[in-house]
Amino acid sequence: MTKTDKPTSKSKAKVSLSDQIADVVVKAVRTGGVTVGGAGAFWSLFKDSDIPKALASGVIGLGISYGASLLNPVHKGNQDRLTKAGEAANKAIDHGIAKVSGVEEQYYRCQAWACRRQKSEGVVQHDGIFMPLLEEIYVPLELDASSLPAGWRQFPDQHLEKSARDVVSGHKIWDLLGKTEREVTFRQIVVLAWGGYGKTTLLKHIAHTYGMNQQGDKYGVSRRVPFLLVLRKHRDRLAQGQPPSLPELIKNHHIPDLPDSDKLADLPKDWVHKKLNRGEAVVMLDGFDEVTFGQRPAVARWINDQMRHYSKSVFIVTSRPKAYNEQDPADRLELSTRLWVQDFNEAQRRDFVEHWYWCQERYARGGDTTPDVEHDAQAAAEELLTQIEARQELKDLAKNPLLLNMIVTFHRRFPGVELPKRRVELYREICTLQLRDRPGARKLETCLINCGAQLILQRLALSMMEAHEERLDRSVLVDCIDTYLAQQQETVQSKDFLAQVVQISELLVEREPGEFEFAHLSLQEYLAAKQIAEGKQEALLYEHLKNDWWKQTILLYASQVNPTPLIREALHQEAIDLAYTIQQDTTKRLDLTADELAAFQQLTPQVENSRYATLEQLLKNQQWYEADQETYRLMITTVGKEDGQLLSENDLKTFPCEDLQMVDQLWVQYSKGKWGFSVQKKIWEECGSPTIYNDKWEKFGDRVGWRSNGNWRAYPDLTFDISKTLPGEFPAVVLSVGRGGGHWLVGWATFLAQRLVDCSTRQSREL
Repeated sequence: MTKTDKPTSKSKAKVSLSDQIADVVVKAVRTGGVTVGGAGAFWSLFKDSDIPKALASGVIGLGISYGASLLNPVHKGNQDRLTKAGEAANKAIDHGIAKVSGVEEQYYRCQAWACRRQKSEGVVQHDGIFMPLLEEIYVPLELDASSLPAGWRQFPDQHLEKSARDVVSGHKIWDLLGKTEREVTFRQIVVLAWGGYGKTTLLKHIAHTYGMNQQGDKYGVSRRVPFLLVLRKHRDRLAQGQPPSLPELIKNHHIPDLPDSDKLADLPKDWVHKKLNRGEAVVMLDGFDEVTFGQRPAVARWINDQMRHYSKSVFIVTSRPKAYNEQDPADRLELSTRLWVQDFNEAQRRDFVEHWYWCQERYARGGDTTPDVEHDAQAAAEELLTQIEARQELKDLAKNPLLLNMIVTFHRRFPGVELPKRRVELYREICTLQLRDRPGARKLETCLINCGAQLILQRLALSMMEAHEERLDRSVLVDCIDTYLAQQQETVQSKDFLAQVVQISELLVEREPGEFEFAHLSLQEYLAAKQIAEGKQEALLYEHLKNDWWKQTILLYASQVNPTPLIREALHQEAIDLAYTIQQDTTKRLDLTADELAAFQQLTPQVENSRYATLEQLLKNQQWYEADQETYRLMITTVGKEDGQLLSENDLKTFPCEDLQMVDQLWVQYSKGKWGFSVQKKIWEECGSPTIYNDKWEKFGDRVGWRSNGNWRAYPDLTFDISKTLPGEFPAVVLSVGRGGGHWLVGWATFLAQRLVDCSTRQSREL
């Protein structure tokens, strides 16, 4: 019956005996099932009914026997029920179980529907561009396995190309979910990535897959009940003095918020608790970083409590790395398996672009799937992919799924137009399109075109950055807009301006009733950077050079100006990594004047020397362990990654020669020729330059001390004593992040050795 259906006269007809028994069974299940101790309560449900007492007694006996499994549509024991209670009771119990099972399936569908559409935050919608279904364009994310426990990486002997590809390309989330019953470690997973890398989309994919019961056929994984909770919606509740328990939060706040949730009224009272307690649930907590700094300790304590209480169930938390790594030690959220989302590679880019264009062309043709539709979709996808693969700056942008989504949207709207070269240009184009070009093309009567809307949004974004805010209540937001409109002597009403920004530009969104934020934090960071650049307020950034909240804003600002003074200040404050990142980004630009470029180039040696000062001092002091860790940190930041991640095959094959040779020279110098990458390369060549796991590779491991008594050594077992180690044993960062295992080491060390060969060859040619 739908909401609009009206009861008919048939509703008053006599209810069958089977239905009467079924209704009693369902009531019993809703209150927790039936046990021996609850038989009296169960009998009270029957005594006022019209069900014969003899039959009722039989059903109670069955209820006690089957009380633990009434929530499952299990038909085992049908024959026993037929002989002990008669055919009528048997049908009634099956009918009651089916009613409970049916509402459970309805929950699965409701959760799946909530995740059905692919709506990327930060990607605004345009006329003529359709929102695909999630599963039509979803590309599996590859997860950096650097934090997986020892023994996980077990690969058979095979040719390097295949082995290395398997290792460095990471794991898929379903690899781990399929092992949670045996491996307790994988029941608590944190997925780390910066904004736009698809963390939320990953959780929506998991929830949708479980909800549609596709996990078995697609991934060979047992079904669990998915609960996808967005932490920003519940952070105020969880940070209060007496927060709700996880079952209470799900029952009272999550389930009512799902599409079609009115159909879930018949869920048993303790259904959520039982699913969690039995380990039949996967709880996904999205956006720990979106919990305000002051609330994180309380929310972390709450999450830890729920994971301890429901340890059989699976918990997946997503977060930006800074928020997760820099927590208060006293109230730290700590999950046993830490995974990083890897950059989109070429294959992932192709999959996404091809599927996205196929959806657009099909939707635009009314669902047709004829050859001409497929041809047009493939042609448009190829044209875009050709542009991306031909320009390194576009490939760099397309590593981020959100930016790739923005690129493909831009390309669809403006076919034939040259794509923006840099991230800052992409954001600039988006703001121009949404605030000026789109309303103008649609001939909309809006204040956005004539009232300096972007300047108002820039001021708003900067004030939110300074207040460390990602969202504002309506009243606070309206007051801010009032102030900025008055400063520009605009006559438009702040409420009208806000409504048009939300409805027309979609740069601000009402994520929760009465709470507004920018479509994506990246847009807030860009607009704040734009305001600082236009207002010549660089000094404002100086007090934030070591504050990670400001990092992306600083980088976006640096890409709009001559960054030489900013780099000098970063060096002065010993924000070396930031100075290096700005310097690296600036070398790719072509818009500096000759004088600006000359001043910038004078700083390059100073940046490089500052980067390696710590490593040199550690080596000089013979602090070998600390020097090894610093080597890893330098290498990972050189390729633009964060502490905790792995260097991929591509990272090693394209590692900057100058940086690699600088690290090597320092190790060789201070170890008096005993250690260094070049020493390892020479030994590797003497062992036959192995590129597969074989006797030669084991010989290399023996020669450099990474193997002992026929076994690969773990990193903590190494002896950081130059008098007791073998030549080539250090740097051992490969062991540090790889946790040992010869099959994995062969790819890592081989690529590094080959890169040294390439760098030497290139240097020889230049000489």
